[in-house]
Amino acid sequence: MLAVKIILGLLGLGIVVFIHELGHFLAARLAGIEVEAFSLGWGKIILKKKIGTVEYRLSLFPLGGYCKMRGEGDFREAYENNAQAIPAVKGTYYGAAPWKRIIVCFAGPFFNLVFAVLVLSAIWGAGFEVHTLDNRIVLASEVSGGGDYAADAAGLKTGDRIVQIGDRAIANYHDIQEAVTPNADRDLPVRVERDGQLIDLAVRPRLDKQTGAGRIGVYFWTDPLIEAVAAESLAAQAGLMPGDRILQVNGEDLPHSMALMKILQNQPASITVVFEREGRTHTTAMPMSYTDGEAADIGVSYKTIRYHTPSYSIPQALIKGAAETWKTFTLSLRSLALLFRGVDLTKAVSGPVRITYMVGEAAAEGFQQGIGSGIGSMAGFLSLISIALCIMNLLPLPVLDGGMILLFCVETLLRRPLHPKAVYAFHTAGVVLIGGLMLLAIFGDILFLVHR
Repeated sequence: MLAVKIILGLLGLGIVVFIHELGHFLAARLAGIEVEAFSLGWGKIILKKKIGTVEYRLSLFPLGGYCKMRGEGDFREAYENNAQAIPAVKGTYYGAAPWKRIIVCFAGPFFNLVFAVLVLSAIWGAGFEVHTLDNRIVLASEVSGGGDYAADAAGLKTGDRIVQIGDRAIANYHDIQEAVTPNADRDLPVRVERDGQLIDLAVRPRLDKQTGAGRIGVYFWTDPLIEAVAAESLAAQAGLMPGDRILQVNGEDLPHSMALMKILQNQPASITVVFEREGRTHTTAMPMSYTDGEAADIGVSYKTIRYHTPSYSIPQALIKGAAETWKTFTLSLRSLALLFRGVDLTKAVSGPVRITYMVGEAAAEGFQQGIGSGIGSMAGFLSLISIALCIMNLLPLPVLDGGMILLFCVETLLRRPLHPKAVYAFHTAGVVLIGGLMLLAIFGDILFLVHR
């Protein structure tokens, strides 16, 4: 399964990077900049064919590709020769007007944004199945045995059904997550249903410095009605079956599935499970094992809420896809600000290894439910990665597209070519900065894989 996840992840990430480079390629051709090579993949060249002035390549590693434009490195040669200006040869990168270079740089991120719109539009056009949980909650403090959580401070209680957060109606647990996650340290009006009455409260999500997300300290309430049992799992060996309702564990009533987590925190060597099957009560025992204080998954899943979204027409799907892309884009921009608020960068910043794993995991889990679900899951995740790649590349940092755009904007304002020393220093600073960020991301990826 791990190999499948890696293959799917590499394929997915490769598509997103390839789309980015395709934007640079097409814009360069339109701007009159000669492209020497355009490759699908990196590393050793497997196949190549020259058409016109462009050598099209198929390379060994399927992680995106690259667009090699004529004269991109002319600044380095000019610096080494102590020249006063970068040669402006027709057809080369630095021979093009600054505004054309700006368009070429912007085209890569722009194509990623367009790709996200098209993918999300296709998903909404086809419709998709949503798996979520109820909007009824369980306080995290009751599961963990204490703690200081925003939900407790707001007066929320286990069993409450959250029906509104701010101006947004809440129908399920996914809605709660979407409303809370981007609003760390912001006061949110919350309406809950408790014992048949509506109660208005206010909650202030707290910043989770490991993920950069807002958290209030609640879990979903799920009735302990087993929907599926994994083959050869602890539950299967104990004789539990789909349709069984767990009534008690080690003599304690189980009103919801999260109560089992609380019982397992005491790390019992085994658990005695009382369950109901077809109106009759049964008892079984199950040995437990623990790794780093975490109990092994017993192999049961509980009933979830499933619904299929409507299929939209092409115009409606495009509008919905564009709206979803914009929402994700703005949320991502807001998330960037959290990096300066003490967020753990090793966990909040993902490198290529972790991204590849997550893309592959999303696809693999989807394919377990069917080909259509697998393609939809992978496509949805790729749209998120594509938007993230767009934003990252537009940051005004050296080497990135945003940094080059800034450099060429300065050249436009000065109305004269930049000195090779300035361009060289800018690129060198970028290599150091991006290299440092990559090392940080890779270190975080290693920690991520170790914990996996």
